[in-house]
Amino acid sequence: MNVISFLKDKLMLFLLHMVCMMALCSFLMATGYQRAACLLVWICWILVLFTWTVCEYQKRKRYFSKMETVLAQIDQRFLLGEMMPYSERLEDQLYREMIRMSNRSVIEKIRAAEETKNDYREYIESWVHEIKAPITSVALMCENHRSEVTRRISSENGKIENYVDMALYYARSDEVYKDYLIQETDLAAVAAEVVGRGKYYFIQNAVRVEIDCKDCVLTDRKWIAFILNQILQNSLKYRRATDACIRIYTVKEPKNVRLVVEDNGIGIKEEEVPRIFEKNFTGTNGRNHERSTGMGLYLCEKLCTKLGIGIHAASEEHVGTKVMLEFPVGTYFISETKS
Repeated sequence: MNVISFLKDKLMLFLLHMVCMMALCSFLMATGYQRAACLLVWICWILVLFTWTVCEYQKRKRYFSKMETVLAQIDQRFLLGEMMPYSERLEDQLYREMIRMSNRSVIEKIRAAEETKNDYREYIESWVHEIKAPITSVALMCENHRSEVTRRISSENGKIENYVDMALYYARSDEVYKDYLIQETDLAAVAAEVVGRGKYYFIQNAVRVEIDCKDCVLTDRKWIAFILNQILQNSLKYRRATDACIRIYTVKEPKNVRLVVEDNGIGIKEEEVPRIFEKNFTGTNGRNHERSTGMGLYLCEKLCTKLGIGIHAASEEHVGTKVMLEFPVGTYFISETKS
């Protein structure tokens, strides 16, 4: 609140005082008072009005400054009504009560929305666990009756499993802290596990995979496996027609370990690279090649943020793409590794 806005708000009051002062002076002069006496009354009135205006401005400014401070300090700003400073003015008390009533309605709506969201997430999780059983059965049948047909079925079954995993991890992405275990993780073992899981798809598409990971990090193995799998699925989807290759390797730096997934695929246009982690962004490749949901890399970026991992991408069209995961390494973990 500034002086100009305060004076504008009191404009009608000042005009009323002006009219009253003129009426009083006219009455005094009509009853025989001298002009000097009328002028003295006018000056006293103005001084009293000026003093009241200054005091009222300072008082209201302090009140709203406290309210702005409270608003800046609380995370859930819809609770402002409960945290508003006390005021003896009836107008402020009425506003405070109305804001409280409004906030109660908002809180009820938020609680109902959260309950609906939790119910939906629980349904998705139970559905995923149920659908995993037939997916596993199909995989076992294909493994026990190997042929060209079953290999193709197994490949498509792997795609279904990947999309089911995406649904599960998306449902859990807002509450990662409830389902993760930070422990020393061998990135080479995780990469080998993910590649082994999709080996038929790699073989079917003649994609060579090279793994050169020599470092361990502190992270959640399951979530990192999912993120790595999504990156590999993108590399497979946008591979080159011949001599396709994907390299998975680590680079040790002073304060972090960088896991790099590098391919020699069709690459991404320069202007589209900054947007590949946006939700539902498919880009030119997604429209021209296989159908894309634009959710894979978005989900990777979201999970990396929750886990405290940096994720970046670099690409050159018709040359290839690099996706890099940066794992922070604390001094304690470094000393333990050296010892």
